Amino acid sequence: MAQSVGIKDVARAAGVSVGTVSNVINRPDTVATETRARVLSAIDRLGYVRSESARQLRAGRSRIMGLLVLDMGNPFFVDVARGAERAARDAGLGVMVCNSAESAGEEAEYLSLFAEQRVRGVLLTPADATGRNIASFRRHGIPFVLVDRVSEGTAECSVSVDDVAGGALAVRHLVDAGHRSIAYVSGPPGFTQVRDRRTGALNALAEAGLGPDSLRELPTERLDVAAGRDAGARLLGLADRPTAVFCANDLLALGVLQAMYAAGVKVPDDLAIVGYDDIEFAAAAAVPLTSVRQPAVTMGALAAEMLLEETEEDAAGADGERRTHEHRRVVLQPELVVRRSSLSAR
Repeated sequence: MAQSVGIKDVARAAGVSVGTVSNVINRPDTVATETRARVLSAIDRLGYVRSESARQLRAGRSRIMGLLVLDMGNPFFVDVARGAERAARDAGLGVMVCNSAESAGEEAEYLSLFAEQRVRGVLLTPADATGRNIASFRRHGIPFVLVDRVSEGTAECSVSVDDVAGGALAVRHLVDAGHRSIAYVSGPPGFTQVRDRRTGALNALAEAGLGPDSLRELPTERLDVAAGRDAGARLLGLADRPTAVFCANDLLALGVLQAMYAAGVKVPDDLAIVGYDDIEFAAAAAVPLTSVRQPAVTMGALAAEMLLEETEEDAAGADGERRTHEHRRVVLQPELVVRRSSLSAR
């Protein structure tokens, strides 16, 4: 196995001191042009790559931000990552993206990895409904921001969308279209987003003078297309099938749409469908999907900016006093995007 090239090897090859090589890497303007060129030539010839871990130990700060999301197979979280990466890159940082796969166990493992790597901070969409993983991670003293989840206390910042309002937007639209019996394909009940969207749906029904029995809930174990197809099959088996479906996210909605298409059920004439997130695939579906849009890229960027604010060292105001970070809860507003999947002539 070939040995890695170290800074001493570069210094020996260039005929300079280790300090000179360090200056070329970190403070090139302080080194004479001829010497700098000789060192850079040696670096290129030997294939030297500086050790980020060693640099981090010397500086005491990481240039990596952790991002742990529920499902990187969901385009919504891809957009969140895009926003976070853009903000981190502007600050000279990189992002380590990890996927909990909606598993509390995998989430705990990745949080432990972040702690071992001493990342600058973490952007987290929790999978563990008990909060134990977060409580354990707090002990490491690494700042984190909750993404797509409202912070219940003042222990951390959060960026989320008003999911109660989003659920109300979806069901109010269906009620206005004349539907009085609606199914809610909800996803895992432990997720706050799932519960909040259901609350909004019930609020919209109450506004219309309809009781909670007008909403038939079909829970699923996951928030993906396969779970949506399974919910669609259960929906088809109901004797008193609802005339409309509101799904907790677009992947579920696309799965329901696939199940209806396979069974010959016309969307939206026989069944109206509304999703949530407004991922790119929503507009490109066989029947373009009505969806509640979340500003995912903005959410990721804001969360990263808040984390950067919290991790700034020696931040001082005009009076020379060090600024104290104040935790904030930012709640963005959703938007209903109406497409053909819910526009029946009912």
